[in-house]
Amino acid sequence: MELKLFLAGCTLFVAAMIMQVLKRYFKTDKAIKIFKQVYSWVDTAWSALIMASFIMFFFVQAFQIPSGSMRNTLLEGDHLFVNKFIYGFKVPFTSSGKRYFAMKNVKPGDIVVFQCPPEALNALEREQGIKKDYIKRCVAVGGDKVEIKNKKLFVNDVAIDESYVTLGDTRVLKAFDLFTNNDDYQKSWQNGKLASVPAGFIRDNFGPVIIPEGHYMMLGDNRDFSFDSRFWGPLPDKNVKGKALFLYWPIKRWRLI
Repeated sequence: MELKLFLAGCTLFVAAMIMQVLKRYFKTDKAIKIFKQVYSWVDTAWSALIMASFIMFFFVQAFQIPSGSMRNTLLEGDHLFVNKFIYGFKVPFTSSGKRYFAMKNVKPGDIVVFQCPPEALNALEREQGIKKDYIKRCVAVGGDKVEIKNKKLFVNDVAIDESYVTLGDTRVLKAFDLFTNNDDYQKSWQNGKLASVPAGFIRDNFGPVIIPEGHYMMLGDNRDFSFDSRFWGPLPDKNVKGKALFLYWPIKRWRLI
């Protein structure tokens, strides 16, 4: 979106420059009046679009909740602002994902907007080069050990109090021995291979795995109905876009996040 706004602004800027060259050809009062009105609109539009793209790329972006994976913390259709500078600035038009001047690092408990990794897309979406933004809660960072036992989350062998979690299915699905050893489990999970495994096999009993450095474990608060890091693997830091900041719509749900 930011790139599209920037390119649209640049296109209108070029149009404004061309209009400046052509304005001497408008002779009549009516033509001059129409030219000035059109030029005023184009001149205002290009600067507004470039400014908007700058703000959205570096500072704050609007985001709409696409699914119910964060119920009841965030509901489908909720509109919120995302703080894009708190985790640092990215260099525009680069693919490294490296950020600079971070105010803080992503930590457990943060609700984060990020570009989902390719493993979270279906084959057709990957083929078409589709990119999607997800929103989930970070529950662990690089170096942490994560395990889920009968729906209960453990990080570094400590049970985590998750008062925000909604469990929509009273059943506890049993664990299955998908691999002969934990190293194979770790590698398959880390490479996103569990995305193709039936959800019930790992939904309620998962791990243990170690989060790779520079990655995060992202889970939905609607834990039984969330397609998250349990399935598509750890989230690379370069995919992080920002931290959920303020829910502004619907008005009755206004609040800081």
